[in-house]
Amino acid sequence: MSKGEIKSPGTLSGTPAAMANPTATPEPFRRKKLEVFFIESDDRRTAFGRGYTGGTTPVNIHGKPIPDLSRTGGWTAALFIFGNEMAERMAYFGLSVNMVVFMFYVMHKPFSSSSNAVNNFLGISQVSSVFGGFLADAYLGRYWTIAIFTTVYLVGLTGITLCASMNTFTPNQNHCDQLSLLVGSCEQAKPWQMAYLYTVLYVTGFGAAGIRPCVSSFGADQFDEKSKDYKSHLDRFFNFFYLSVTFGAIVAFTLVVYIQIEHGWGSAFGSLAIAMGLSNLMFFVGTPLYRHRLPGGSPLTRVAQVLVAAFRKRKASFSSSEMIGLHEVQGKQSAIKGSRKIAHTDDFRCLDKAALQLKEDGADPSLWRLCTVTQVEEVKILLKLVPITACTIMLNIVLTEYLTLSVQQAYTMNTHIGRLKLPITCMPVFPGLSIFLILSLYYSVFVPLSRRVTGHPHGASQLQRVGIGLAVSIVSTGWAAIFELFRRNYAIKHGYEFSFLTPMPNLSAYWLLIQYCLIGIAEVFCIVGLLEFLYEEAPDAMKSIGSAYAALAGGLGCFGASILNSIIKSVTGNDNGGRPSWLSQNINTGRFDCFYWLLTVLSFINFCIFIFLARRYKYRADEKTETGNNP
Repeated sequence: MSKGEIKSPGTLSGTPAAMANPTATPEPFRRKKLEVFFIESDDRRTAFGRGYTGGTTPVNIHGKPIPDLSRTGGWTAALFIFGNEMAERMAYFGLSVNMVVFMFYVMHKPFSSSSNAVNNFLGISQVSSVFGGFLADAYLGRYWTIAIFTTVYLVGLTGITLCASMNTFTPNQNHCDQLSLLVGSCEQAKPWQMAYLYTVLYVTGFGAAGIRPCVSSFGADQFDEKSKDYKSHLDRFFNFFYLSVTFGAIVAFTLVVYIQIEHGWGSAFGSLAIAMGLSNLMFFVGTPLYRHRLPGGSPLTRVAQVLVAAFRKRKASFSSSEMIGLHEVQGKQSAIKGSRKIAHTDDFRCLDKAALQLKEDGADPSLWRLCTVTQVEEVKILLKLVPITACTIMLNIVLTEYLTLSVQQAYTMNTHIGRLKLPITCMPVFPGLSIFLILSLYYSVFVPLSRRVTGHPHGASQLQRVGIGLAVSIVSTGWAAIFELFRRNYAIKHGYEFSFLTPMPNLSAYWLLIQYCLIGIAEVFCIVGLLEFLYEEAPDAMKSIGSAYAALAGGLGCFGASILNSIIKSVTGNDNGGRPSWLSQNINTGRFDCFYWLLTVLSFINFCIFIFLARRYKYRADEKTETGNNP
């Protein structure tokens, strides 16, 4: 029998008797014997003893093998991809901060509803990344998915620029001063004007949905997984990738804000469109350098086939005399285009029945009745990645809340540096600066120090880095609660209780830097660690969907922030009784400090759940090693 074939019970020494009398065979023995039916035929290299790095031979844009890999890929190709992501993040963060203010000051929407509208836009743009990842893995490939959706992104930004530049798309601004904005007496935007703004906003979000899950995976595809330095290159790639994300955010929070103040909203949003256009050009110029992976067909179809096949055979027994074995094709490559075989594991054993080949299946069974072991393992991996990714939703809720709550705090404080006054919308730049600094010092400071403690070649494993980020986020929200209590008491004591848009000259906004820097540290460790974790752990033919998990967590964080805000306003506020909610538009009569304490408690509970899940999680290399040790 060849190495790629599956042994049947009849070919295994001592197995027929055991199968004939399953009650005499202890359960642990039967569980172990099930693995013998599948023999992993792919001698796949692992990096530093963990993390599958398998895939298929890279191809060019025409789907042909690349004869000389030295002329393609590597850091040169990655630089073109960094540029595209930098512009996308610049536009994303530029909209996330400036759009709230634009809706309030120009479209005359209440601050709370503007904030929720933008949160929903950010959430939808990230949640729909799963759709972009599906298209890339199933049909288009990562390159063409980025190429199409980055063009859609540019169309959306152009539409937003027109909205901000032409008076036709905005309500009348005459006789609308700050007092009129506060009491809501300014002319409201017409329904069709808001409909147009939401349309172009969501077109932009749809464009982001195709870019976000593909860029990091496409960049990682440029490195040779057979190289001895592959893991080192991959680790550095994700750090530099996030560095480009951070640089785009810094530009959005500084240069774009400056353009808005000096030249108006049309110029600010127009600068984002110009940046995206230039990045698109850069991305297409790098086309001859890129390495591509063939799409493996619809992953959702494969998942559905496993679920249907497992359900059909739910009553079948692994010890039945009708069982032939677990189904798998011969050779190194699996039946899935663009994927190698995956070793069998004992997790979610109910799904193994989808690969359970019975005599009644015949010689050519339907894919909806009999799946390969690799196909079943794909589904298992996707399921195992869900709990870890879900634990990062809480951090994304905190990040989303900081974008709006900290800006409201900054409005009540002095933002001067000497004679220079920093615009309020520039305040979120400080988490970006802290991220930039940390990533710059990561390899020279953190890795050597942590390596002495953990013994890990990169200072900490991917899950350890995610855990560090979640822990630091708890400290950040705790400090934010303490400082907000001090700020609120200071405002009431000095007569600013009802003047919440009047800066207090003797209270510096730079006290907010502590919570900003802490959340920046949390973001570096958690998000970068998660991106690398998902890329390495995801199946070969589902890398884009794996990366989309991170974007999905970010989107659910945005929705979670909106839902949490609505609940808090409903529970803590009483309009009839005149009791303001914790999140009152007048921050000095609200209780942002209590809200921050709530985030701290929720973050701590989430961290405990993550620790429990992370300790139980097995990296795919560990599973492969255990399977390989079986007789």
